[in-house]
Amino acid sequence: MSRIGRAPIALPAGVKFENKDNVVTVSGPLGTLTQAIDPSIDVELKDGAIVCTRHSDDKDHRALHGLYRALINNMVTGVTKGFTKTVVVAGVGYKLALEGPTKLVMNIGFSHPVVVQAPQGITFELPQPLEIVVKGIDRQLVGQQAASIKAIKPVEPYHGYGFHYKDEVVIHKEGKKAAK
Repeated sequence: MSRIGRAPIALPAGVKFENKDNVVTVSGPLGTLTQAIDPSIDVELKDGAIVCTRHSDDKDHRALHGLYRALINNMVTGVTKGFTKTVVVAGVGYKLALEGPTKLVMNIGFSHPVVVQAPQGITFELPQPLEIVVKGIDRQLVGQQAASIKAIKPVEPYHGYGFHYKDEVVIHKEGKKAAK
């Protein structure tokens, strides 16, 4: 069996789990998430933990087993703790501003300010002048929003100007050398 798929998911206090017609719903203090589950995977609550089982040992069923267990685990984590992704802005004269928790205005060297409107369930924070924190309960949506912000101005390899994740290592290229 899949090592990831067979691991039970502990259900913290204050989190509600429901599986109805192969649609899993997890509700917690931060919100509610739903996920459609393939019919070949059974998801049920046993002894205060969510357990995923598969119908057979087919290759497709083995792959789905670990996938849906991981997705449900991310749902439980999202409704209890939430997810964050930090994007760092590097550049001379760049400025960031928030207009409410869901609208980000960036002056990043273009001829116009770039405005990013967050989708429902996502909020922005600016803990530092050039740091954007993307927060939400849906892990996929947080990562997608952070990636789309990062794609606005990718890191330039010679000076390091642009957007990168806080934990990302930016590799600088060596510039031209003067002739001897």
